[in-house]
Amino acid sequence: MLRTISGFDRIGEENAFAVLARATALAAQGKDIINLGIGQPDFKTPAHIVEAAIKALRDGHHGYTPATGLLAAREAVVRRTLTTTGVEVSPENVIIVPGGKVTMFAAILIFGEPGAEILYPDPGFPIYRSMIEFTGATPVPVPVREENGFAFSAEETLALITPRTRLLILNSPANPTGGVTPKTEIEKLVKGLEAHPHVAIMSDEIYDVMTYDGEEHCSLLTFPSIRDRLIVLNGWSKTWAMTGWRMGWSIWPDSLYDKVRKLAVNCWSCVNAPSQYAGIAAIDGPQDDVEKMCRAFDSRRRIVVDGLNSLPGISCATPKGAFYAFPNIKQTGWPAKQLAAALLDEAGVALIGGPDFGILGEGYIRLSYANSEENILRAIERIERFLAK
Repeated sequence: MLRTISGFDRIGEENAFAVLARATALAAQGKDIINLGIGQPDFKTPAHIVEAAIKALRDGHHGYTPATGLLAAREAVVRRTLTTTGVEVSPENVIIVPGGKVTMFAAILIFGEPGAEILYPDPGFPIYRSMIEFTGATPVPVPVREENGFAFSAEETLALITPRTRLLILNSPANPTGGVTPKTEIEKLVKGLEAHPHVAIMSDEIYDVMTYDGEEHCSLLTFPSIRDRLIVLNGWSKTWAMTGWRMGWSIWPDSLYDKVRKLAVNCWSCVNAPSQYAGIAAIDGPQDDVEKMCRAFDSRRRIVVDGLNSLPGISCATPKGAFYAFPNIKQTGWPAKQLAAALLDEAGVALIGGPDFGILGEGYIRLSYANSEENILRAIERIERFLAK
């Protein structure tokens, strides 16, 4: 009998990929499936980005790169960060990683161990809790409530901090809720964190450009008092429709940078060179496609909210960011995961049950509007017919 470490008995998954596999299998059987489950833009990567990768290959960039990423790629991140936040960071604090999840993995691995506590959003991206449990640390949910506009509460968050707290994970704009925490609430949180210098912060800002209705993303980088313990997660996947390129970046404080560099050396070695050249082109090239994509998401968002609020037993708060809606389905009488499974099998609509995002996810489902307006309207019609049975 092989014996593995106990951490693997605790590790979870991201169920969006399981739903994607099920939807793909049903489609292969000839069923018409509308996939509103996976958080992936339905747009192609802009052509100039693809061409930059092709040119890099033709120019012979086939070998290893530094574990922390090409200097040119890190400098591009520095320029982009200055443009979007007004904050100047050093390329010596930037690391290029193979996707956003890697930053989560590294940060939680650095701080997680038995006896430690790590705070994370609930509902939130499922890999947060999965990795916390893998390390043996205690996961402490930070409630993200519909009545609070799916923003986190500074007061509620600060009340959860104990001497055992090692890391606080934040996410705004948020997956799965589409919530955007206002600057005033973030300011309260940062002020309170000044009394807890033992707590590191990881701010997941992967959806930073996707805000609506006049909302603005407030980066944690703009607060000097926590910069010496702040990790910022970002990347190319969502903004430039580059999910399959596996390209992320993160900004680390001096005290942690060499630790994550060592993890890179021991685990992924480096990010492939042509993707990094594509990433440089994404940041430095025209942003017309990004703006077009965000306008499309905004239009789809309105269709989703209006459509869902017209359905019996469903109410949907208007998401302020990202490309997700998190409708409340409590009045339908269905448990969330059972409803999501039935909608896929019987109505051909792929969605994710709220409990896949945390304890407070029951009573909700996640719908990604990273799909066409036509498909969204068809999906809402199918949901309506299903609920009318």
